[in-house]
Amino acid sequence: MSAAKLLLVEDDPALSELLEYRFQNEGYAVRCTGDGDEALVLASEEVPDLIILDWMIEGTSGIEVCRRLRRDKDTAHVPIIMLTAREAEDDRVRGLETGADDYLTKPFSPRELLARVAAVMRRIRPALAGETIEVGDLKLDPVAHKVQRRGRALQLGPTEYRLLKFFMESPGRVFSRGQLLDGVWGTGSDIELRTVDVHIRRLRKAIGVDGAKDPIRTVRSAGYALEVN
Repeated sequence: MSAAKLLLVEDDPALSELLEYRFQNEGYAVRCTGDGDEALVLASEEVPDLIILDWMIEGTSGIEVCRRLRRDKDTAHVPIIMLTAREAEDDRVRGLETGADDYLTKPFSPRELLARVAAVMRRIRPALAGETIEVGDLKLDPVAHKVQRRGRALQLGPTEYRLLKFFMESPGRVFSRGQLLDGVWGTGSDIELRTVDVHIRRLRKAIGVDGAKDPIRTVRSAGYALEVN
């Protein structure tokens, strides 16, 4: 399996060098920058498997970089771990609401960051390699475009298939309707947000199995998530 591609956006030279060294030793292919504008260019040139993004950087701020990455269909579902010296709860919530998957406050242990990145990569690596993705009792084969639940083959339409795959690549994460629209239909789409609700209902019906719990959770005023268990 090829090395996972990591984009490290950190403007502290000493910390950037340390993290680059540690991640390269773990087998990651690392690209580094301390500038938000350059980070967006690098991410568009070669979409990374994961992004470590500092909040306070040169040029475009980390929070704005995160927002723009989530709006781009090519990077909308790339996991982002934010680094910041900000400790206020409102700042952490803002980072997560903008689209970050995880949040680490400075000072932090490089070992903890390595562990968090490894945990994310274990989750997404099957999808990157074209291998079967399993979440709970759901199994999706991205090569054969087949879905099973409890060993039973399911019939999904193309949009419901893409929607389920998007959920299964980030189990447990809550996606807003806008994020689902960008990630599944693509940015710039003129499809209305309520269309997402229609396809969620179709997906629920398609993956429903007698005696099994609905794995898609509706989060009031937030969106939808695929339950891990």
